[in-house]
Amino acid sequence: MRRTILLSAVLLGAGWAMQSGAAAATPRTVLIGLAAPMSGPSGSTGMSLERAAQLAVEDINNGKPVIGGEPVLFKLLPQDDRADPRTGELVAQYFVKTGVAAVVGHWNSGVGIPASRIYAAAGIPHVAPAVTAPDYTRQGYASAFRIVPHDGDGARHTAQYVMHDLKARSIAVIDDSTLFGATYAQEFVNAVAAQQGRVAGRYQVSSKTSDFNSILRSIRASDPDVVFFAGLDAQAAQLVQDLRRLQIRARLVGIGGLVGPTFLRLAGVAGEETSVVEPGLPSYKGPQWSHFESAWKARYKDDIYLYAPFAYDAVRVIAAAMREADSLAPAKVTAELHRIRYRGITGQIAFDAEGNLRDPVFTLYQVHQGRWRVIRSMGDRN
Repeated sequence: MRRTILLSAVLLGAGWAMQSGAAAATPRTVLIGLAAPMSGPSGSTGMSLERAAQLAVEDINNGKPVIGGEPVLFKLLPQDDRADPRTGELVAQYFVKTGVAAVVGHWNSGVGIPASRIYAAAGIPHVAPAVTAPDYTRQGYASAFRIVPHDGDGARHTAQYVMHDLKARSIAVIDDSTLFGATYAQEFVNAVAAQQGRVAGRYQVSSKTSDFNSILRSIRASDPDVVFFAGLDAQAAQLVQDLRRLQIRARLVGIGGLVGPTFLRLAGVAGEETSVVEPGLPSYKGPQWSHFESAWKARYKDDIYLYAPFAYDAVRVIAAAMREADSLAPAKVTAELHRIRYRGITGQIAFDAEGNLRDPVFTLYQVHQGRWRVIRSMGDRN
């Protein structure tokens, strides 16, 4: 009898030791690459993406995730792609060599498209929080996803606003010569033509210039109702100042990426009534959002940049796909991303066969008394 009790005690102790050992086992590290411009004109946006992604990683780790029967610890690996295509390729190659499980990035279409080819060749799933050029998902890479709408949808809604709300009879179109700007401008021109609108002139400038004088002399002669600019916030601020200095009365309409403090600060009073159609809802609700908002404000003591929630959701949807697949194998995670239905802070997230966001929603913003105000939501579901 004593021998039986002792044997039971030994077995119980061994079982407890095994359980304690499992609980104390070092979690497997899961690297998530984050690629965005963290320096230069778009540096503040890139840093906001990194901040949001880091909060997402911490939230996931707080849940003590287990994948494939093994405890895991997510870790963010941020890299500055400098909004430069060649640097973006180098970052992508570094991620492949480092063995990241997935990538959140990039911000610029001209960077994200060449980088996506490297990720696809390595089989690494990648979710873009801002790459909007249609060609990104038209390349046929199963591993490429975007958590924001593409330019074709945004341009169509912008054209509807310009034609029906502003009742523009003639429109001057300028882009910044980047892949993002030129693609968006062409999509906008196509959408205006489909609605029997008139483009009075089509112009291009370098993304690095602040000199709009020659273009604006031509625009002033054609006297358009609207100047549509496909470029980033700092350059758009210079453009609108020049429009008002030359007494060109046309309304400035911009593209996604303008809504934020940079344009307001640089444009000043000249920016009044500037309009932009941006992806996403005008405001977010629910306990997930409240948690994210309070964590952001407590950590960073700053306003939440427009695209930051998309980076947060990109990390979370990748982790959700890994949990659903119960695997870190890239092919299984990619397959799960194509099936996933995930409720994030930006709304319902699901991807079509090409990796585009299903049922995208947009918001129309306008500058009023030095602040961005919401005009209304826009989208095929509205």
